[in-house]
Amino acid sequence: MYGNDNWINSYLEAILDAGKGPAASAGGGGDNRPSLLLRERGHFSPARYFVEEVITGYDETDLYKTWLRANAMRSPQERNTRLENMTWRIWNLARKKKEFEKEEANRLLKRRLEAERPRLDATADMSEDLFEGEKGEDAGDPSVAYGDSTTGNTPRISSVDKLYIVLISLHGLVRGENMELGRDSDTGGQVKYVVELAKALSSCPGVYRVDLLTRQILAPNFDRSYGEPVEALSSTSFKNFKQERGENSGAYIVRIPFGPKDKYLAKEHLWPFIQEFVDGALSHIVQMSRSIGEEISCGHPVWPAVIHGHYASAGVTAALLSGALNVPMVFTGHFLGKDKLEELLKQGRQTREQINMAYKIMCRIEAEELALDASEIVIASTRQEIEEQWNLYDGFEVILARKLRARVKRGANCYGRYMPRMVIIPPGVEFGHIIHDFDMDGEEDGPSPASEDPSIWSEIMRFFTNPRKPMILAVARPYPEKNITSLVKAFGECRPLRELANLTLIMGNREAISKMHNMSAAVLTSVLTLIDEYDLYGQVAYPKHHKHSEVPDIYRLAVRTKAAMHGLPVIATKNGAPVEIHQVLDNGLLVDPHDQHAIADALYKLLSEKQLWSRCRENGLKNIHQFSWPEHCKNYLSRISSLGPRYPAFASNEDQIKSPIKGRKHIAVIAVDSVSKEDLIRIIRNSIEAICSENLSGSTGFVLSTSLTIAEINSLLISAGMLPTDFDAFICNSGSDLYYPSRSGDTPSNSRVTFALDRSYQSHIEYHWGGEGLRKYLVKWASSVVERRGRIEKQVIFEDPEHSSTYCLAFKVVNPNHLPPLKELQKLMRIQSLRCHALYNHGATRLSVIPIHASRSKALRYLSVRWGIELPNVVVLVGETGDSDYEELFGGLHKTVILKGEFNTPANRIHTVRRYPLQDVVALDSSNITGIEGYGTDDMRSALKQLCIRTQ
Repeated sequence: MYGNDNWINSYLEAILDAGKGPAASAGGGGDNRPSLLLRERGHFSPARYFVEEVITGYDETDLYKTWLRANAMRSPQERNTRLENMTWRIWNLARKKKEFEKEEANRLLKRRLEAERPRLDATADMSEDLFEGEKGEDAGDPSVAYGDSTTGNTPRISSVDKLYIVLISLHGLVRGENMELGRDSDTGGQVKYVVELAKALSSCPGVYRVDLLTRQILAPNFDRSYGEPVEALSSTSFKNFKQERGENSGAYIVRIPFGPKDKYLAKEHLWPFIQEFVDGALSHIVQMSRSIGEEISCGHPVWPAVIHGHYASAGVTAALLSGALNVPMVFTGHFLGKDKLEELLKQGRQTREQINMAYKIMCRIEAEELALDASEIVIASTRQEIEEQWNLYDGFEVILARKLRARVKRGANCYGRYMPRMVIIPPGVEFGHIIHDFDMDGEEDGPSPASEDPSIWSEIMRFFTNPRKPMILAVARPYPEKNITSLVKAFGECRPLRELANLTLIMGNREAISKMHNMSAAVLTSVLTLIDEYDLYGQVAYPKHHKHSEVPDIYRLAVRTKAAMHGLPVIATKNGAPVEIHQVLDNGLLVDPHDQHAIADALYKLLSEKQLWSRCRENGLKNIHQFSWPEHCKNYLSRISSLGPRYPAFASNEDQIKSPIKGRKHIAVIAVDSVSKEDLIRIIRNSIEAICSENLSGSTGFVLSTSLTIAEINSLLISAGMLPTDFDAFICNSGSDLYYPSRSGDTPSNSRVTFALDRSYQSHIEYHWGGEGLRKYLVKWASSVVERRGRIEKQVIFEDPEHSSTYCLAFKVVNPNHLPPLKELQKLMRIQSLRCHALYNHGATRLSVIPIHASRSKALRYLSVRWGIELPNVVVLVGETGDSDYEELFGGLHKTVILKGEFNTPANRIHTVRRYPLQDVVALDSSNITGIEGYGTDDMRSALKQLCIRTQ
């Protein structure tokens, strides 16, 4: 066999060196590059290359010819002998490859079944006491499965009155007029959608104000309008819609500064600055709620009826704001991360790691999971989006959603589980300014004698040799997924179609292809190459510029629209959302977007068959109203009005807690949890001394933020000779409890310290808290986590009632090495539809499970809202490591001091929830973050000065 190995390897080297062999020449000179790359890497494996490339890519003829070429100088007998041996080796390698593929398929199947088992268990729990009606009738009812569709009888608004609605969309260039759609990959359909939604909602009866929150952009080379803090939007005029107006009423774009002031950031690079936006947005919403209250509600704040996040980054933002204010959240994903990840992996051009590096895809997916945790309603455009895209997420599953909805309808116990309500509301279309161009019979009104043709018409028509021919129109940004090249190929390869019509491609705006993003430049270069290849000059228009306001004129010129605004035929993909839109409109033909012949045939069919064309046009005109903005807003507000009222509980003045924290100019939060109790006491003493030495003692309050219970805190401070009343507040149990200390008694001799529980905070965090159902599931889960020694199994985690509270379920960990990583535990909770946060603390010797809206950072935001604390005047002290939630304490407008040194307990591998690097979500180079070695008083004083925490 040694000799066989030698000649097989030489044969493979011959293939690599052949260059222009039969297989290589078929694909051009570039096909041998992967082989060269393998050799350059220095770890070329002939067997692997043979299995992965040769066997799958060469037939017998190619192998034989390549062998002859590589061994032309050998004798026929020797050549035949070696060829025979090579054939047996090929057969053996092929057999091994098939065995490997079978083993890999079985492994993946086993892995999938293991992942599905928790969900099947949850579904089984929900099936225990279902009525027969639920198993039968409700099982096929989409309204039970995931909310209500709007394709049937539309529920109407029951009662809305002077609503304040907050929309959030962080990325792209957002302004009300002259949108620069297509300027970059972030400024596209979503920007147009959210601006038009804000305008349309503000025009509806019962809606007083709509704020669209986005990023303020002060970067050079961008119009100054993107830096304006507030931009008033002109309302959409709806027939018979009249609205009472006031100083703060209407629709506005509100731009919140966050991230580098002098840079425009793509959406993939916004993640480290999300917390900054949340703090800025929180300040604006609180101020605006109070201003509206002064205007229309006798001084009582008018809190948002809903906070609606658009896209993943805005989804996690809305979740944080919803928790801070205790108001309902709605989410629209637009383009989901898991769907994009699956698509990119199928293309095979990038590994998972490369995809994450380029798109920060794991941040995006986790943000979408958090949005599912916090949302009351998730708005989807189609059923396909729900069943094929959202169904990929841990936090949503159609069958379990159906069972939970059925149980809610009949008031049955859901065992602490919750699934957001999926609602299908197709996007609205602003076509009121276009539809009037047609009479009731669908005929276009003639132009006014004095009117002139729009300038964009001449820009397009100058491309055509015969401008009288009908026009095929495509409006899309130049991205691969838009499939523009397939359309050009279909047009170029169908002579009858070219003779019958012209093709117009509106592909965004550009100055020079060489200056465009690589992906866009590649698509445009391909289009121009195809135009040249098929000699389509005079038949295809591709103008460089157009204004957003000119798009209706372009459609009018083409007498076609992608949204049937003129009631005319369309060609759309037979996959995904267009299928459901076509079911409503029935105004065109559906094709396989990758089948060029099918595209050409459909276009020719619509253009040449007059009766089909007329029928599609009539159907479009008859049904298009279902996609209007008034219809969209009615559906939207109907869903909003069905939500239970939620607002900050302290606004009702039911708890009369008094605390010195109100009126403090500065707040020092000690959140160090990676040290021993002795070091913690020293840190507390030195922090107070550093603050007092800066003459800040009277204007500065102290807050201890920890995973300890209030009893443990009291015992710790008393044993160190300190008074609990040295602190204004205690954030306990990892942010699930909030206490204020005070003295009671007439004289110092008989006074004692009492702790007032902030019940308003508890009402904030109780949102979909699993309670007893969650506790029972966790006890069951804990019994399954065991340490195996031979045949002996020993449980390693136990319920800990002593350290539990109403909103914190604590478990004692005996051996952390046998616990699952926190990210796996969090995934398990989501699969079970148990909306909660799990944290390892005390060096992973304790597991705490708390509500989804509870955490130490969220408790700090609550304090800022309740007591009017300016977050830039807050400094948070953290360790170099910490509990599972400590990384949340870095971002935001507050200042952070990191105490570094060997006194920090090393982080346990199971602590992290992240599936991505810390720098993807935290700007560690922020001017708001500094670090010191140790915790000496002088070092702390120096850090405070560096962060500008001093008396004014």
